Formats: sequence, structure tokens, C-alpha cells
Amino acid sequence: MSNELTFAELLAGCTRSAVHLEMRDQYGVSDEAEGFSTWLRTGQRDTDPASENWAPWVDLISRAVARGVVVRRARIVSEPVTDYIRYEHAGTVVNVHAGEQVRWLTRRRASNLALPGNDFWLFDGRRIRWNHFTGNGRWAGQEISDDERAAKLCSDAFEAVWARAVPHDQYEIH
Repeated sequence: MSNELTFAELLAGCTRSAVHLEMRDQYGVSDEAEGFSTWLRTGQRDTDPASENWAPWVDLISRAVARGVVVRRARIVSEPVTDYIRYEHAGTVVNVHAGEQVRWLTRRRASNLALPGNDFWLFDGRRIRWNHFTGNGRWAGQEISDDERAAKLCSDAFEAVWARAVPHDQYEIH
């Protein structure tokens, strides 16, 4: 399987569902650095779906949802949460606006769940996009897999997290 497929290409090939499991308390993704720094200084977060930063994502997700793809995102977080998770939580309103369903699960409530070793996107329950990060949260690439056993692990893990997680509009940051 080619690891060169973009997220947009993977989502375009999706017909039913796209689920994303995030399990890190800190990400150091370079395209978020300026926004995160501004938020740390000012408490202000870009939540305009039409902004230069958000518009491409909103368009991509909105188009997928409009054609019937259910897009869900679950985040496992430690409490008290990191500044990065506070920043992420503050911007999640845009993910929801785009059509994503988002839930949060405290790490303590995930202790007895079997989880994969990396964050992932799972498309139609069969194609995985593993997201690799360095120890300090910097992007380290993706890996695409159609391995049936790994897809089942991801699907089972995501559904277990989803069942315990709190919808975004009900999750209070601690």
C-alpha cells in the first residue's frame, strides 16, 4: 500500500465512515505552532470556519459528510489536561461545525482498553492511516495499511473508546 496517499485522497475514497483516535497529550505539529503560541500568550484561538487555517479542513470534512460519510474523532487525555489539550479543546467547535462528531475520554477510564500503539485514522473499517510522532510530538510521517487484523484492532479500540467517551459539548476541561 502506498504511503504517499494524502489524507484528502484517503477520505475521498471513503464511502461510510472515517474515525480518528488521538492518544497523545501534546502534539508539536509545525503548522499549529504559531496558533498555539498565540493562544498561550493571549488565550485567543482561531475558531472561524472560513479562516485561512480552517477553511480547507472544513471543506474537506463537510464534503465527506454531505456524501454520507460519518466522521468521528475520539481523544484520550490525561487530567489535568496539558495546555495543548486546552488549545485543542478550544478549537474543536470548528471540527463539530464541519460535521465531525467528537468525544473525549479521560486516560483513567481507558486503562483496561486494548489500544494500538499509535494514533490512527480508519476509513470504512478497513484502511488505516497510522500517524507517527516523535517523542516531543513532532510529525514523523504516516503509514497506510490494509492489514485486516490491525483494522479490526483499530475498529474495536475506537468503538470501545467511543462508548465510554463524553461528547464534546459535555466534556469539561480539568
